[in-house]
Amino acid sequence: MFLPQYPDSPTPPPAHTHTVADQAPARRPVPQISVSTGAVAAVLVGGVVLTALLAAVAVTAVSVAVAAVVLRSLLRDQHRR
Repeated sequence: MFLPQYPDSPTPPPAHTHTVADQAPARRPVPQISVSTGAVAAVLVGGVVLTALLAAVAVTAVSVAVAAVVLRSLLRDQHRR
């Protein structure tokens, strides 16, 4: 019942013949990209340096903000007297 039905002839005749217009377009070769370990190391070091600089800027901004709040508080007390 579920057995495959094979055709009587071993190879069926071709449905159509290929013409010159049916040829596939010529493909351009894909350039090879090679990544060296030096490039990977440079990207990693650059990432670490940029992350450290970003952290330094964030810490500096927080410390300047705290200093501004303290100075504002001291000046406000000075003006009240």
